Amino acid sequence: MIDPTLHPEISVELRSSPHLLRMARSGARVDTTKNPAALFILPALTVVLSIATGMQILLIPGIGLLVIVLFRWMAADSTYRSTKRKLRLARENADRFILPEDLDHPCQMLLRRAQNAVQAIMASRVHKDGLIDSVDNQVSLPEEVWQIAQRLRRLSSMHAEHGRLVPRELPPGMEDAFKPYTEALDTAWTSLSYRVRRLEKYAKQVLKADKAYHAHRRLEALAAKTPEYQQLIADTVRDELARERIRELADQAAHVRKVFEESILQARQAAGELLRAPLTSE
Repeated sequence: MIDPTLHPEISVELRSSPHLLRMARSGARVDTTKNPAALFILPALTVVLSIATGMQILLIPGIGLLVIVLFRWMAADSTYRSTKRKLRLARENADRFILPEDLDHPCQMLLRRAQNAVQAIMASRVHKDGLIDSVDNQVSLPEEVWQIAQRLRRLSSMHAEHGRLVPRELPPGMEDAFKPYTEALDTAWTSLSYRVRRLEKYAKQVLKADKAYHAHRRLEALAAKTPEYQQLIADTVRDELARERIRELADQAAHVRKVFEESILQARQAAGELLRAPLTSE
C-alpha cells in the first residue's frame, strides 16, 4: 500500500516496481558485476580478424554483430538507469509505502478487510452518482486506510519484538510485570479492529443504499408509464377495484422512494460516525 497523499507521478513509479520496493526495504543494491563491454569482444575480434587477414566475407557479419550488440547494450543501459532511478526513489520514500511482509498475518487480514470495505464503497453506484459525499469519500477513505495500515505496521513490529523479549515460560510471580505490555498490544489491536468494523458498517450501508437506488431507478423508468398502467386497470377492472389498484401503484412508488431515501440517510450517518473522529497522522 502507498500513501495516498504521495505525488501521483511518484506513486505510479513505485506501484510499477514492487520488487524494487522490496529491494529498498532490504537495503539491496542493483547488480553491477556484469561488464557490458564483454558483449563487444566477439564481434570486435571478428571485424579485426577480417581486416587483418583480408577475409572480407567476415567483415559484414562482424559489423552486423557490432550493431546488434550496440543496440542491446543501449537497451540494457537504459533499463539499468531506470532501475537505479526507481530504486533511489523507493529509498527516498521508504516511509510512504507498506509491503505485505511489513505486517504479520493477523494485521494483513485486518488491513485487507479495510481495503475491501473501501473498494466496495468506491465501486457503488450511489458513490459514483454523488449521492453519499463522493468528494469527501475519495479523500477521507484512502487516508483512513493508510492511517490504519501505518498503525498495523507499527503494531506488527512491536508484537514481533514483544515475542522475542518475553519468555515463553515466565518464572513464578513475574506474570504481572509483563502483563501491561501485553495489554497495550491487545488494546491497540482492539482499537484498530473497531475502526475497521466501522468501515465495514459504512460499506454495508452503502451496499444497502445501492440496492435501493437500483430499485428506485427501475421505478423511475416505470413511473413514466404509470398512466398506461392506470388506464389498463380502469379499462379492464370494475370501478371500485380499479381505484384500489391505482392507489396501490401510487403507494408502492412512494414506499420504494421512502426506502431509498432512508438507506441514503443511513449511509451518510454511518460515514459521519466513521469520519467524525479520524485517526490522526503520526
